Amino acid sequence: MTQPLLEIAANSMGSALAAQEGGADRVELCANLGEGGTTQSHGTIAVTRDRVHIPVYALIRPRAGDFCYDDAEVEVMLRDIKTCVALGCDGVVIGALDVEGDIDIATCRTLIAAAGPLGVTFHRAFDVVRDQSRALETIIDLGCERVLTSGGEATALAGVKRIEGFVEQAGSRLVVMAGAGINASNIQGIVDRSHVHEVHASARGMRLSPSRHRNDQLPELQADWWEADSGIIRTMAEALHRI
Repeated sequence: MTQPLLEIAANSMGSALAAQEGGADRVELCANLGEGGTTQSHGTIAVTRDRVHIPVYALIRPRAGDFCYDDAEVEVMLRDIKTCVALGCDGVVIGALDVEGDIDIATCRTLIAAAGPLGVTFHRAFDVVRDQSRALETIIDLGCERVLTSGGEATALAGVKRIEGFVEQAGSRLVVMAGAGINASNIQGIVDRSHVHEVHASARGMRLSPSRHRNDQLPELQADWWEADSGIIRTMAEALHRI
């Protein structure tokens, strides 16, 4: 078995740079991680692409909430994908479902076609489909490179047995990437038990505001914030090196 790859969900350019510094193999660039992730700004994608030299995949998701999108939202995603192509991203992360909880094949085909030569990951919309085994075959037929999954559970550790089943089902046709709640203490166990070749984590630490002035009436506008931590990432990368 080759050494598993580590992808970091980077919620900012700073997080993407931390991922690179810590030894990650790939970045999934997104915004609003607390809401499951949405598409980052044009400027963030552009500057990250300029400064980060490991592969950058951009999350294409126009809003928080479910994965059932109307025509206007699909147009937003198509324009965001066009931006990613123009800026030289390595790939995009997509997913769409219909109202019955199945893969929205028509929308996904449209998004994948727009991506052209870029790689395509199917995101955790996969974890809320009504039949994951059938959905996995659909994702393979669509031509995606990989699928990100927690096994339909809140964390990859809780869903590790199902993730192992997806790895077996997909075989060499698709990469199954485990994600959700993965950290330095459980990463080796999850890989060993699920047999995945790729893992996904946010590896967040608290970034302290440098501002010496605070308005106590508006703390939310001067708050510290979460960002990927290169030290945490390095520890996770080292754990994968020992596998």
